[in-house]
Order: sequence, then structure tokens, then C-alpha cells
Amino acid sequence: MNKEIIITEADVGHLDELNEIAVTTFTKTIPADVSSDDMEVYVQDRFGKEVLISAISNPETEFYIARLNGKTIGYLKINLGDAQTDINDQDGMEIERIYTLSEYFGKNVGKLLLEKAVEAAKEKNVKYVWLGVWENNPRAIRFYEKNGFVPFGNHGFKFGNDTHTDILMKLEL
Repeated sequence: MNKEIIITEADVGHLDELNEIAVTTFTKTIPADVSSDDMEVYVQDRFGKEVLISAISNPETEFYIARLNGKTIGYLKINLGDAQTDINDQDGMEIERIYTLSEYFGKNVGKLLLEKAVEAAKEKNVKYVWLGVWENNPRAIRFYEKNGFVPFGNHGFKFGNDTHTDILMKLEL
């Protein structure tokens, strides 16, 4: 049995797979006290199939899917140029999402997806990689710090009627 995690770039042909992993990983990451109405609206606005088709079709956005033994276990979304959510610096690249199924935490899936992002950034000759991570996600913050990211600011993250804070982190290449 092959136990190698394989990461491949996603395209429109992976739409259903990408939609399923995006919705599954996101909804299991958010605290249980979030209202179901807020969750439903957010998931449709961010992970609906039309939204994903538009993002996949954008030449400044790339998705990668992680698989183990044919099962989709995580994904990565990176943005360049005007596709970046906050900083539209041509010298930077945003990691908008790295999500894995919780049963694969600690199995290097996130690390492999992060390495894929850094590899893509180097190929694109950007000077740094940046991301936003929810301030109440210490596990993710530690992961990024352990991999060389440093905080450089923050921004608001609207979820339903609440605004949360993301810590902005950067890795110089």
C-alpha cells in the first residue's frame, strides 16, 4: 500500500473534489458556536461552485490538492498580483488557504502543502510569501512560526455578524 502524499494542481475538472474538501475542512475548523445561517452564507460565498470556477479560471490563482492513497486529504490556494486579498504587491504571493482533514493533522500534509507554496513562489520569483491566520488558532500560528513566518500586522475577518482578527504573517524568500 502506497503511503505517499501526492500533491497535484487542480483545474476545473477537480471542481467537485475541491468543493468537497474546502467545505469539509472549513466547517470542521470553525467553532461550534457559529450560527448555522452564518456558516451557510459564508460557505456559499467562499466555496460555492461558481466562486471556485471563477477562482480556478483566474491566471493569478492556483489550487493544489493533497491526496493519500487516492483520498483527498487537503488543499492549498495561492494568489498573486490582483488576486491577493489584501496586499497587492507584485513582489509577494499570498497563501490564502492551507487546510487538511483533522485526522491527518501531524502527518506532514500541511508542511507538504506549505513547501509546494514556497516552491511556487520561488518559481514565480516573488520576494516573500504572506498569509492571514485567525488569532484564535494557536496551532496554525505555531505551525507558521515554526516554518519561518513572522507577524507583520493584522486585518479584520468578517464572518456573519462578527468580525474576527487575522494575524498577517510573512516569510521572506
